Amino acid sequence: MLKERLKTILDQQDSFCFPAPVEDMPHGDMPGDKVIISDALIPHAQTLFKLLVKLMCDKGEEKYVISIFGGSGSGKSVTTSLLTYYFNEAGIKTYAMSGDNYPRRIPEYNDAERISIFRSEGLKGLVKEKLYSVDVQKQLSALWEKETDSDPKETEEYPWLKVYQEYGRKGLKGYLGEEKEQDFDQVNEILASFKRGDEKIWMKRMGRSEEQRWYDEVDFSDTDVLILEWTHSGAEQVKGVDIAVCLRSTPEETKAYRLFRARDGKADSAFVTMVLEIEQEKLDHRMEKADVILSKEGEVLRP
Repeated sequence: MLKERLKTILDQQDSFCFPAPVEDMPHGDMPGDKVIISDALIPHAQTLFKLLVKLMCDKGEEKYVISIFGGSGSGKSVTTSLLTYYFNEAGIKTYAMSGDNYPRRIPEYNDAERISIFRSEGLKGLVKEKLYSVDVQKQLSALWEKETDSDPKETEEYPWLKVYQEYGRKGLKGYLGEEKEQDFDQVNEILASFKRGDEKIWMKRMGRSEEQRWYDEVDFSDTDVLILEWTHSGAEQVKGVDIAVCLRSTPEETKAYRLFRARDGKADSAFVTMVLEIEQEKLDHRMEKADVILSKEGEVLRP
């Protein structure tokens, strides 16, 4: 029984021996994802493992959904891989689910949609505030061509651009990490299916091109824990999470990580900076409801 196994681990925590990472450790189910285990994150994951075991013992559930959320570079993927490995090695079968399989659009189209929303809402703002004109449109078109219409520095030369950016940012905030961008309903269906004990669940897979969409049937018949690793798994739209864990990081750390990974060729652009700032605002808000908060340095900030 899960309760007995958790209680045994809890009673032996002082002498619990964590297995060393191995090459074929389980990772999340995002196609093509490569996780490199950082030695610096191993003690963080071990601290988190002990905290989770205690919280799970206190709750006494039959199955657990644990969410791991935070910005890019906060250590979500590595921490999730280590936790999954530790739980499995301790006899608690665990599955790592990547929320990155559940956006409504592939990355290329989603990036285009973000820019489209920003520019569309910015234009409507100029019209609403009676700042729009033929000359303004010509100037704006030139900024679009240079891809600097989201750069605050440009407002020094074009004062009207401040209003455009404010309205564009507001529109973008209503899209990023919300239902229009992410398929929370499908994620919730999977979590509910797992919690009610369904033995087989079709899990979505998504690559980086439009034709790379499919489902794999996964056997959950003896799985005790599902870890949902996702920037947005702390959102209020996600239902059925038993323990929410926030790995805290800053926008500067996120940007540095994106540049390092070369995940986005424009990772240092003004627009990406705006996106990261909005995401961080949402993470800060969602962090308030987290059961566990771990700093980038591994300090336990909650509980």
